[in-house]
Amino acid sequence: MGVSVAIDDFGTGYSSLSYLRRFPIDKLKIDRSFIRDLGVSRTDESIVRAIVSLARSVGLQVVAEGVESAEQLELVTRLECAQWQGYHCCPPQPAERFETMLDGHPETRTGLVAALAALVAQTPDP
Repeated sequence: MGVSVAIDDFGTGYSSLSYLRRFPIDKLKIDRSFIRDLGVSRTDESIVRAIVSLARSVGLQVVAEGVESAEQLELVTRLECAQWQGYHCCPPQPAERFETMLDGHPETRTGLVAALAALVAQTPDP
């Protein structure tokens, strides 16, 4: 279907390590609370390094959430987070702007609509 599954906010709240065994996970998204103090907190750097190592050892991709500065981008890159998201790249956009962005990429729009339709079709009614 082309849909991947990620554990969001990994390292906080309900993101249990047992999910790595129980679900077909593709990505771990490192919670932004660990990214926020990179370069200041050695503990946070160690945690990010450990999450990246864990993800790689079980064949998962890693996304650093909350990258808001060039310094944070440099640090997550050095820690081998191949993907990242945050205000440094692009702040949140209104729906109209997002639609305009998709208009330039019809294959993305088609794929996104198909993936969402498939998910809705598989979701049981409450």
